[in-house]
Amino acid sequence: AFEARAAPGALFGSGWVWICVSSDGLKLVGTPNQDNPLMKGVADEVMFPILGIDVWEHAYYLKYQNRRPEYVSNWWNVVNWDKVSENFAYVTEKKAGVPVRG
Repeated sequence: AFEARAAPGALFGSGWVWICVSSDGLKLVGTPNQDNPLMKGVADEVMFPILGIDVWEHAYYLKYQNRRPEYVSNWWNVVNWDKVSENFAYVTEKKAGVPVRG
C-alpha cells in the first residue's frame, strides 16, 4: 500500500507520502507538492504525521534517476523505527504534532 502511494504517477508531479495518526487510527496519506496532513483542507481532517517519505525528484534523482520504486524500496532500509514509535507515542498522548527540532 505504501509503495503504491509513492509510485510514479500516484501523485501528480511530486509530493510526499505519510503514515499519520488520525481520529480513527493510522492512515496512509499522499499529498502533492509542499502540502502535508497538518494543513487544514488537505484531507478530510487534520492528521498528525509520524513518518514521511519525500517523493520529489530531488530526493532520489542523483542516485536513482527515474527509478522511484527502487528508491522507495531502499528507503525502508534507513527508516528509524524507534523514532517512528516515539512519534506515535507522542501524538497519541498529546493529540498534537511532533515538535521539529533544528
